[in-house]
Amino acid sequence: MQAIIYYLIFPFIYLLACLPFWWLYLVSDGLYRLLLLTGYRKKVVMENLKNSFPTKTEAEIKQIYRAYYRYLCDLVLETLKTMRMSERQARARCIFHKADWLDKLYAENRSILIVMGHHGNWEWAGPSFTLNNSYQLVVIYRPLSNIYFERMTSQMRTKFGTRITPVNNTLRDMVANRSQVTATAFIADQTATPDNAYWTTFLNQDTAVFTGPEKLAKKFNYPVVYMNVRRPKRGYYEVTPELLFLNPKDTTEGEICEVFTKRLEKEILLQPETWLWSHKRWKHKRIQ
Repeated sequence: MQAIIYYLIFPFIYLLACLPFWWLYLVSDGLYRLLLLTGYRKKVVMENLKNSFPTKTEAEIKQIYRAYYRYLCDLVLETLKTMRMSERQARARCIFHKADWLDKLYAENRSILIVMGHHGNWEWAGPSFTLNNSYQLVVIYRPLSNIYFERMTSQMRTKFGTRITPVNNTLRDMVANRSQVTATAFIADQTATPDNAYWTTFLNQDTAVFTGPEKLAKKFNYPVVYMNVRRPKRGYYEVTPELLFLNPKDTTEGEICEVFTKRLEKEILLQPETWLWSHKRWKHKRIQ
């Protein structure tokens, strides 16, 4: 059944990936209208927005809601476009702002640990980093259940030289490649289980934060880098690395989680429509 679904859908995906960008965004406009009509995850998005922005008016919430769905359609199609995107397009569409301190860390043979959120086009951020840095980027991810779509997305994510590692193999992979100079990237704003989480206030709500990136950063003493992704205009992104901690082993418990979460929150407040509001981020409650 997995194979049947894949081979029925893949021709349409490939056709979309072959479209020029101006056509791609016309398709996105149509998909946006369809999503508004179907009300895809409307309840989740509206609840997340209202709880995150309690001082905003109903009109302001609806404005972000519509802007988010328009962006979500762009994001889906841009991700599929990666399949047929050239290196020239990847460099032009997602500009990486080089940092002298990043080159210095690489020259010192210091691997780094990257933390980022589902903000902006995180899929394009990977190729942008790989094409503009000497580091071997290793992205930690959760494999898809459909083995055929898993193979497709893996090929898309690794086409410019990025490596990917299933989340369950993270520690093993980091130990095995300790002699290499790597940049291990985590999208660290997903829902964490309450009993293994660091709890903080994020977007005006009690929020469980994954502690895995912090624990690994301290274990290996890899500098922690926040990767900021911002969209200056439709179809274009800018990626800016920010050094959060040079020596994680010197931090207190929860400090890395707290600083990362607050930094991501600041960026979401500046450009709220480009964060993943349809995700059930706050499905767990703090254990008293």
